[in-house]
Amino acid sequence: MPQIEIAKQAGACYGVERALKMVREAVAQAQGEGKAKAEVHTLGPLIHNPQVVAELEAQGVTVVDSPAQRPGSTLVMRTHGVTPQVEQAARDAGVHILDATCPYVKKAHLAAERLSREGYQVIIVGEEGHPEVEGTLGHAPEALVINDASELEDLEAARRVGVVVQTTQTRACLEAVVGRLLGMAEETRVINTICDATTERQNAAAELASRADAMVVIGGRNSANTTHLAEICAAHCSQTHHIETADELDASWFARAALIGITAGASTPGEQIESVRARIQGLVQGPADDSAGAK
Repeated sequence: MPQIEIAKQAGACYGVERALKMVREAVAQAQGEGKAKAEVHTLGPLIHNPQVVAELEAQGVTVVDSPAQRPGSTLVMRTHGVTPQVEQAARDAGVHILDATCPYVKKAHLAAERLSREGYQVIIVGEEGHPEVEGTLGHAPEALVINDASELEDLEAARRVGVVVQTTQTRACLEAVVGRLLGMAEETRVINTICDATTERQNAAAELASRADAMVVIGGRNSANTTHLAEICAAHCSQTHHIETADELDASWFARAALIGITAGASTPGEQIESVRARIQGLVQGPADDSAGAK
């Protein structure tokens, strides 16, 4: 029977666990006060995990697009953070704010703001349109977003360039961008805001994928860090499969596998990982032989 191994670092990070705890405590408090509805809302999905968002919705936590949609209620700022303008709009709307912004994301926001204030041309290494990057742009509106070193080809760099990074980016991408910038600007200041948890998960996934015959990567398809994990695993293991739930697993993926590896993005709780592990074990074991216990 194949061996199933979970990467040494996988699943929900500190920022995600902190945010979930804050929301669940807010729901419990509302229920303790006898309210029929929790009146707790998140500004955008709390994390990039559709299953967890659906679970919270079942508990009365709804997703809103604007602070003005639920005046007087509790509004949770999601882990990816928001722009200062959106936060001010929430205060103006009279909502009770719970700031669940990941501390590492907040570090990136403030780093961009500081570089801008000090006169650097700010470059954000990240994915344009991603909520975290949009939040960072709110602190340095004139910044440029670069997802790949090749995008610097036509850049007219200023004399002083400052770099911050989306927390879920890969070190390889950052190094490629910085390497190109070093020959373009007189001064390049880099504030490495990649989250340690991201790097640890990427390194652990690469190590396991290099040994595995099949890899399963668990996490939302709208999750940047999970997508990067899948890309890293695929570079080491051709039989890499990105799933959101155990229902997506296919026994044929593991037909010739001696070692099956599992990793998960930073927005994937431990119970989802265990659900996938248990389903894989059932698939590779096959149907039980009832005759073995017959008398």
